[in-house]
Amino acid sequence: MKEEGGWEDLSDWYDTKQGDTGDLWHRALIDPPLLRLIGDVRDKDVLDLGCGNGYLSRRLARNGARVTAVDSSQRMIENARKHDPHDELGIKYILSSAGSLDSIKENSFDLVFANMSLMDIEDAEGAVSEVGRVLRKGGRFVASISHPCFDNGSNSGWVTERNFYEATVYRRIRAYRKPFPDEIPWKLPQSDEKMFTTAFHRPLNWYARVLAKSGLAIRSLEEPEPTEELIEKDPDDAPGLLEVPLHLVIEAVKI
Repeated sequence: MKEEGGWEDLSDWYDTKQGDTGDLWHRALIDPPLLRLIGDVRDKDVLDLGCGNGYLSRRLARNGARVTAVDSSQRMIENARKHDPHDELGIKYILSSAGSLDSIKENSFDLVFANMSLMDIEDAEGAVSEVGRVLRKGGRFVASISHPCFDNGSNSGWVTERNFYEATVYRRIRAYRKPFPDEIPWKLPQSDEKMFTTAFHRPLNWYARVLAKSGLAIRSLEEPEPTEELIEKDPDDAPGLLEVPLHLVIEAVKI
């Protein structure tokens, strides 16, 4: 099976990075609005689409959900299982591309969530279509992504303008309208080596159109703001993030 964007080679590093609570940006920026929209999961059937090391799958399972976790990386799933070696949480792991969930029956889930995974999936339209298929009527899809309007990889970045003793931070952006793939560099700690994954920029109207085509109506949008923890621990990025969101959380309902 072809892995999405080279994450197989980065899976061990990613597992260490995320641990059981998520890294700083997940824990203190992206996850709070994502989890708020996910809400109470007790006695619900939940699908984690692009589960990575499964830290959110485990959290929701501990909160009473019946969790199925899908990833296209064998190593990601192996690492996720190691966090619950005796299968006390009862999470069902499936090795599969998100755009072809053939082993899952339609109308199987109350909730599907995708935490920073949709923009890494080449066949994201197929993935959203599968979400619409496996959700029960009235079920919800909650997804966090890189904000299409403000973060499209190498075509975006921060600009700082200094006026006397004050600095103003702006966000630059280009090449927004058309979808394109982009190679995202990751610098591994204690190494000069860079590794790359492939992400796919898609404009905001692409997401709206594909969700509607799959029978999913957008109910809410959240643009994560830095928490006090992020402001304290990442003072370089926090000023810009307080003004311009780099992430978007979408909640859609199957109609």
